[in-house]
Amino acid sequence: MTNAPELAAADEARFRTDLMAVIPSLRAYARSLCYNRDLADDLTQEALAKGWAARRSFTPGSNFRGWIYRILRNHYFSVTRVSRRFVTLDPEITERLMVTPATQEAGLNLADLQRGLAKLPVEQREALLLMESGLRCEDIAEVMGTPVGTVKSRISRGRAALRVHMDGHEKPAVAARTVAAAAPLVTSPTAG
Repeated sequence: MTNAPELAAADEARFRTDLMAVIPSLRAYARSLCYNRDLADDLTQEALAKGWAARRSFTPGSNFRGWIYRILRNHYFSVTRVSRRFVTLDPEITERLMVTPATQEAGLNLADLQRGLAKLPVEQREALLLMESGLRCEDIAEVMGTPVGTVKSRISRGRAALRVHMDGHEKPAVAARTVAAAAPLVTSPTAG
């Protein structure tokens, strides 16, 4: 005589729909975290399984994407703590880069972007990738467990570092300024 079983069934159906809808972006986020297609699929599958097992702890109407992304993120960090041996670049991508003609700039730019992302600190890379997956700063802060201002700062610093990497002005510009600043002043012989 109560509607609780029907409501629970409706919530479970909504949960299943949300879970199916988030799979592609969850897989993309996992792949961007570990740069390994097979590991990303394993991480995604494990996050989906953990999310399904914990579906009763999810509060309907709250941020589902943030909740499931956090499950994946926590599982990823658990796996990295255990293994400590991850390849930062997918072997298939490496093979394609080795046979890509130099005239195909899009592929080179993508590879350069991936190298730049790999050089970023984990926190900045993660914030950028979550933002690019469509999450708002508030949602990213929830997923990462940090204040919104910290997320915005990480995104800003990550973008700036990527811009420097993509423009090719990483270390030489700093070195040139350092050498110029350290050079002694030259005085003319007639000035004395």
